[in-house]
Amino acid sequence: MDTLMIPFSPRFIVLTICCVVTVLLIGIGIHDHKLIDIVIIPILIFGGLSLLGFRDLLQPNHAVLRNYPISAHIRFLLEEIRPEMRQYFFESEKDGMPFSRDTRSLIYQRAKMVLDKRPFGTQENIYAEGYEWMHHSMAPRPHATEQFRITIGGPDCAKPYSASVFNISAMSFGALSPNAVRALNAGAKKGGFAHDTGEGGVSPYHRENGGDIIWEIGSGYFGCRSRHGGTFNPEEFARIASDDQIKMVELKISQGAKPGHGGVLPAAKVSEEISKIRGVAMGEDCISPPYHKAFSTPLEMMAFIGEMRRLSGGKPAGFKLCVGHKWEFLAICKAMLQTGIYPDFIVVDGNEGGTGAAPLEFMDHLGMPMREGVNFVHNALIGINARDRVKIGVSGKIATAFDIARAMALGADWCNSARGFMFALGCIQSLSCHTDRCPTGVTTQDPSRNRALSVPLKTDRVYNYHHATLHALAELIAAAGLDHPQDIRPIHFSKRVASNDVKSFAQLYPSLRPGELLDGTEDVRFKEAWAMARAESFSPAG
Repeated sequence: MDTLMIPFSPRFIVLTICCVVTVLLIGIGIHDHKLIDIVIIPILIFGGLSLLGFRDLLQPNHAVLRNYPISAHIRFLLEEIRPEMRQYFFESEKDGMPFSRDTRSLIYQRAKMVLDKRPFGTQENIYAEGYEWMHHSMAPRPHATEQFRITIGGPDCAKPYSASVFNISAMSFGALSPNAVRALNAGAKKGGFAHDTGEGGVSPYHRENGGDIIWEIGSGYFGCRSRHGGTFNPEEFARIASDDQIKMVELKISQGAKPGHGGVLPAAKVSEEISKIRGVAMGEDCISPPYHKAFSTPLEMMAFIGEMRRLSGGKPAGFKLCVGHKWEFLAICKAMLQTGIYPDFIVVDGNEGGTGAAPLEFMDHLGMPMREGVNFVHNALIGINARDRVKIGVSGKIATAFDIARAMALGADWCNSARGFMFALGCIQSLSCHTDRCPTGVTTQDPSRNRALSVPLKTDRVYNYHHATLHALAELIAAAGLDHPQDIRPIHFSKRVASNDVKSFAQLYPSLRPGELLDGTEDVRFKEAWAMARAESFSPAG
């Protein structure tokens, strides 16, 4: 008896109703042929739902569909639209990850050059643990009228580069659509700032509008690799690096989103265009290994960076990394001292970086956050008396003028932003970058989707966002009584570490003395790691 009642249970009643209605409608159509035109569409609808229900009963993949045929699809529909519902109806101004609605709105407003002010006081809980603020001066300075710039290039650099303190972080063509790359580079050209190519090579879309380029070379050596074996091709590198549009060359050791993790672009996705740009064969997987083949020790790495500078005609050469084992970076420092070869710059990426898709464990729990990373690198260079010849850039959730000022207080000379400029292009944080279904045409190779991104309009918005952010930075710097962001020091910032305890950044991030690592430091952040570091190997001593 119980078995006979199953079709009428709440779990199966929707399927039962669809089947009964379908049979009744078919019966009506057979009984009275004049009504067939009226009932045919309902028959198709209820018949289709009935077939769907029987399919749900028979499929093995989803238990919920087997137990709730037809009706369980509502669950999947709600799950599909859950992010949009949360974002549009339930998020507060300070909610939303990885970027809050307030931050996204600020970028959109600055990119469109509309009112970006806020009324009625801060919505931050300024007495909550973790709240940070910048100190102002009783003698503020006049606002700077020129865009802030720094010169990158040490004593061995023949062609130093005058860079903005705010630039576009590394994002490859392939990850970004052609129109997104076009608009970013055109905006960089208009605003006089730099555009990092990412490790995917220098594409025609990077060259099209003539904006300054930082060419990033990853472990796949895309754009400068041998056809066989995927090794570094110095002749091809020299040919491309000689282009006047390329201002600096950057060796990518690791990235914040997935440090120590390689990548594979399946052969099916290696189009003729990508094959040509990256220098890889069609019909083969495009592999970016987690390690470099061109060097295996800190000494060899410094020699390689020196070779990159030579082959590029003396342009600034440096490297990017997310800091991991401290002794490995200090081993690089020892290699600098031993070889006399110093990079012109180091870009520190934090594990909060994230334009690249990554396994959850890598994204959430691997690599040093940007603030700790840049301060560690800054102090390490001070400790070996090299800070004056090596500039430091940072990337990792940089979006506002306060983000820039805070990073520079901790040791950065300039900042890069990836997702900030993606928002300027129109990104709505749909979190679909890895699906090729980006709703705004920013991160898709689907021509029918990326055509929606208007290059002239987005060029202006990229320029506006950069310009307005630096204007806000100028206001912050002037309010602090300073003339240039490079004048910011840790003493200019404070952080609430408990409800009744506040510390300055100078207390939280103490500085080494010049040459302290060479003299023998007792600082617990460096002492053990410095002893473990050796220029001959990335492995620790002892």
